[in-house]
Order: sequence, then C-alpha cells, then structure tokens
Amino acid sequence: MSATKVGVIGCGYWGPNLLRNFAENETAELRWICDADPARVAAMGRRYPAARTSTDYQKLLADPDLDAIAVVTPVATHFQIAREALLAGKHLLVEKPLTATGREAEELIDLADRSQRTLMVDHTFVYTGAVRKMKEIVASGELGELLYFDSVRINLGLFQKDINVLWDLAPHDLSIMDYLIERQPDLVSAIGSCHIEPGIENIAYLMMHFADDFIAHFHFNWLAPVKIRRTMIAGSRKMILYDDIEPTEKVRIYDKGVTTNRVGPDREADYQTLVSYRTGDVWAPKLDSTEALRHVVGEFLDSIRSARRPLTDGQAGWRVVRLLEAAQQSIKNGGQVQSVQ
Repeated sequence: MSATKVGVIGCGYWGPNLLRNFAENETAELRWICDADPARVAAMGRRYPAARTSTDYQKLLADPDLDAIAVVTPVATHFQIAREALLAGKHLLVEKPLTATGREAEELIDLADRSQRTLMVDHTFVYTGAVRKMKEIVASGELGELLYFDSVRINLGLFQKDINVLWDLAPHDLSIMDYLIERQPDLVSAIGSCHIEPGIENIAYLMMHFADDFIAHFHFNWLAPVKIRRTMIAGSRKMILYDDIEPTEKVRIYDKGVTTNRVGPDREADYQTLVSYRTGDVWAPKLDSTEALRHVVGEFLDSIRSARRPLTDGQAGWRVVRLLEAAQQSIKNGGQVQSVQ
C-alpha cells in the first residue's frame, strides 16, 4: 500500500512536532508544509527539503494527490480551514480544541460522515503511556466505584492573546476525563479572573456535576510560580495519582480508602456511623515511554487506511468543546450553574 500523502498547515509552536512525526512515520509521505509566516515556512522547508512549501493553504486543498491535512492553526481558524479541507476530499487531523463552538464541531462531524473522510482531533494526552495505563486500571474495575476527578494544570505563561486559559489548557484535562470515565456531566460552573489582558481569563476554576454523586474539579492558571500537572482519580477501593511532571513514576496507585459501618437501625443518626480508614500498598506501574504524538500520527494514518473512526474522533472533540462552551458561559454569568447541552 502506498504511503499516505500528508500536508501540515501551521508551523508555530506545535506544528513542527507534527511535521517531525509525519516525516518519521514510514506509512506517511510529508508532501506539504504551510504557514502564513514565510520565515517559518522557509525554516521548515530547509529541515524537510522533500516537501513542498507554501504560505497559502489553498494550494494544499487544490493538490489532487494530497490525501490528508493536519490543521495546527489558531482556534478561531480551525472551522473554516477544516471545512474547506473536507469539501476538498481530504482526511483531517485538527489541533485541540476542535472548533470554537459546538455548532461548528457538529457541522464538521456531519460533513466528514457525508464525505466518508476521517476527522480526528489531536487530544495528545489521551495517547500518553500514563493515561492509557490509567484507562486499563479504570476499565478493569480495580478502583471500585468512581468518586471524583480532580485536576490541576498551572504554570507561569504561556499567555495567549486569542484564547483564555480555559480554552488553552482545559482541553487536555477534559479529554483525559472523557476518555477515562466515558460519561458526561449534566451541570457545569466556573469562575475566572483577568489580570493581564482585559477579557482574557488567566485563572479559572471549573466544577462539574454528574447524574450520580461523581464530581470533577479543575484548576487552570497562567500566573503560578511553579508548573504543576497533577490529576487524582478516586475510587471506593483504590485511588490514582497522575503527576505528569514526575520524571519516572508518573502514575501511582494507592490502595487507600474509607469504609463506613452503621451500628444502629437509625440511618439518619450520624453518631451511629463508624468510619474506618484503609491504608495499603502504593505501586507505580510500568508505562510505555513512546512519544504521544507518535501514537497520534499512527492512529490518524491507520484510521485512514482502515476506514474506521479514530480513538479521538470528531465526537470526542465535540464533547470537549461543548464543555468549554458551558464553562465559558458560566464565567460570563459570574459562576452561575450551566446545563450542558
């Protein structure tokens, strides 16, 4: 089978990483490099001389031999470029978040289905060895009944001018949660503050309520003195701590929990409830150390060849975008609880 011919639109912060992984994948042929900045295009062209270069993405759309396109541009441009690419018959990989609105995401999903083209979103963390191992543990039932999801993603910068901290950082953790627990919240509330750019939140706190007693909490911050990427998933039997900054033991499983025993018939009497704490072993599973983007590119290319839906398909992208929309509306309304549509 011939190699899938791929073009990348956008060579800023993330684009060069995708370029490298496409160039290194033996089932792909890096055919086009595109960016609005001529200097970036020239620099990437020197690195990958076999690829064609352009500052006009329309040239990629007009190439009948180009099979697929990766869109790695600002969020506000995702929908227009992605829509044109699908109409041109190209398979599509879009950087997170998929679109700026849920309605745009729905239109891309419908267009991809009607044109029988792959639509995939680059939810990179879903493809990390740590998150895939966590998925195995959650799916096995080893944690017991899931109780909560708590995540902190903070650092000093990088400040964005087109999107706030929520739209910049939250897609990582929302996609992780979506992948791990496979259920969606019904209510969302969020608050945020703008300290640098008026109208662009650089700190945000997000709460999610689910149909049962499961809850989720997130903290995103561009104004922290330290870099923290830490997630806890608690179950009735065991708990997971995921620390992405930890160089070796990124995932730890704690055999810890709380057991309650009632000693009387009156279930309303709190004093008749005895609480005992269980403390067992702590262990760190072996993780796949392969670069996540290598798996992202591999999944994209394989889904095209196999004519199947990728793991992080358009629906996964839409689920994250609709949560972002609800959270943003809550911030706008001063933290008012929003229903997830």
